[in-house]
Amino acid sequence: MLLDLIKPFVPKPIKSAIRRRRQERRDARLRQTALEQAEREERERLAARRKIADYYFAKKLQMVEEWIVRDTENSNFYYDLTDLNKHQLAHFVSVVGNVTVEDAVGYIGELAADQPLFSHLQAGVTASYPQKEIVVAYGRRLGWYALARALKPKVLVETGVDHGVGACVLCAALLRNFAEGRPGRYFGLDLNPSAGRLLTGPYATVGEMIYGDSIESLGKFPHAIDLFINDSDHSEDFESREYEAMAPLLAPGATVLGDNSHTTDALGRFARSHGMNFLFFREQPKAHWYFGAGIGAAYPARR
Repeated sequence: MLLDLIKPFVPKPIKSAIRRRRQERRDARLRQTALEQAEREERERLAARRKIADYYFAKKLQMVEEWIVRDTENSNFYYDLTDLNKHQLAHFVSVVGNVTVEDAVGYIGELAADQPLFSHLQAGVTASYPQKEIVVAYGRRLGWYALARALKPKVLVETGVDHGVGACVLCAALLRNFAEGRPGRYFGLDLNPSAGRLLTGPYATVGEMIYGDSIESLGKFPHAIDLFINDSDHSEDFESREYEAMAPLLAPGATVLGDNSHTTDALGRFARSHGMNFLFFREQPKAHWYFGAGIGAAYPARR
């Protein structure tokens, strides 16, 4: 009531100032409300996007937490492949190895069922590593084995052997080939004189180690190579130089596998420059946080 009585006597400039002040307060409240609304919407947007990413990574992160406390290997991880990935691998082997998908599936299953090989490798790995919870699994080596079975190489060379799990896997394939009347021999090239320690027992009857720089060793290698597997120095430069050192040794119809093709195009370039096809298989590890590597293959162009 008092304001109404004195309002007629308030000078117009003061009235205008009061109105401006009220409007400024209203505008400030509106801006604050809009700001708070924008902040809520941004929090909701970020939460929604995190939920999308969590869909893809939450399980992996949980696997990381579980892996950290376990007493397993710190590199050269052992893991199986998902069932879907094994099916994809069978198609890859079918194309590169020029066999039916059914044959490729059979070869993959053959390795998985080889209990004597697993026992040999598990005992050797347990004795070689300080960690006590390591369980051997083959991962992409399933593809190496299946291709060795499909291609029936007379001479198989692997560079970069480490303990020799892959060496034994490949020699197991050669032993099967031998039993079918298709003998072959494995040569493992490694700079480390202690590499290949698992290549013993029946696997050593079809395989041997050559110690020294792989490029130098290839320069002196006396045999034509039917199947070559690069798994040594993973720098792109060394990988490329190793392929070029190996190229003159390739037998007609030979196949080259690369263990570094998930990170470089060295084998793809080699295939193009030598008139070969190139194909890549990507691993999908089962129950492991590692995202996997793969198998690159340079193989004959077939009509």
